[in-house]
Amino acid sequence: MELKEKIKEIGREVKEYSIKSKEDLESFRIKYLGSKGNLKALYQDLKSVNNDLKREFGQLINQLKIETETKFDSFKGEINSSSKSSESKQGIDLSRPAADTPLGARHPLAVVRNEIIEIFKRIGFNVSEGPEIEDDWHNFSALNFPPEHPARDMQDTFFIENGAREMALRTHTSSVQVRVMENSKPPIRTISPGRVYRNEAISARAHCFFHQIEGLYIDKDVSFADLKQTLLYFAREVFGEKTEIRLRPSYFPFTEPSAELDVSCTICNGKGCNVCKYTGWLEILGCGMVDPNVLIAAEIDPEVYSGFAFGMGVERITQLKYRVNDLRLYSENDLRFLKQFKSAY
Repeated sequence: MELKEKIKEIGREVKEYSIKSKEDLESFRIKYLGSKGNLKALYQDLKSVNNDLKREFGQLINQLKIETETKFDSFKGEINSSSKSSESKQGIDLSRPAADTPLGARHPLAVVRNEIIEIFKRIGFNVSEGPEIEDDWHNFSALNFPPEHPARDMQDTFFIENGAREMALRTHTSSVQVRVMENSKPPIRTISPGRVYRNEAISARAHCFFHQIEGLYIDKDVSFADLKQTLLYFAREVFGEKTEIRLRPSYFPFTEPSAELDVSCTICNGKGCNVCKYTGWLEILGCGMVDPNVLIAAEIDPEVYSGFAFGMGVERITQLKYRVNDLRLYSENDLRFLKQFKSAY
């Protein structure tokens, strides 16, 4: 009950605090509303309270915060009015500080990207990054893409002239995973976030560049069950603890067996709606067990080690979380769109 008494004591101090000048007002703000103020300390103390009391104490702290902000705003208005009246008599105060610059907001893709990274960091994954301009080996050959694979054709890939060496804008962040396998030894547990490029027509559902996060786990005795539990944990951290998943057989050159992961629709709770096309499921990523040919290309013995990989589009996860129905909005820099995510981080 010590926290409850502390809240009451601070409440009494707020009510009795005398504010007669700008200096008093600033001191009041720093003491109670500042980044190291009393209210901030109360929220830190709340973390150590038993879960069954957090709701009650949280409401008390929120109410105290509202009362404190109300008092601050009220006195701020009175003092500003008094200052303006004085300035109108004495002229403009040239020493007065300029108005604060409005704070911006994080881009929704950055919000979701950071959230996904933190989720996987909690279960031991580190973050790896690599170049956006890649050679054929890291972008295709080391990932078991045969020479005739359609992804090598011009309609899918932006190729770059570089003398005799064929280069391309990476089509996935799996190329980063190849570099990690080449330069480190198992166990490997990493995610690779980054921008990728595809030669596609821009529309509400497709773009020539987008963002991916791909994951890789290689160790002894890694099984498909490990993959499933990892993705179930991820889905429930992002979409809620009641989220269910299903895996459908699929094909990717670098995994075998391969699967598509669906999550139960968070909008209709699996009952069927226009977002999930009345199936009750939403596709979010591709995954599978790392093909032995990929391990061999990285000089990892597939008789000793096994692993799984997965890849998701950040735009897709963001679309499902915030119901954004047009991919073009992410790159148009329209402030009316971006300001909606000011509190989401």
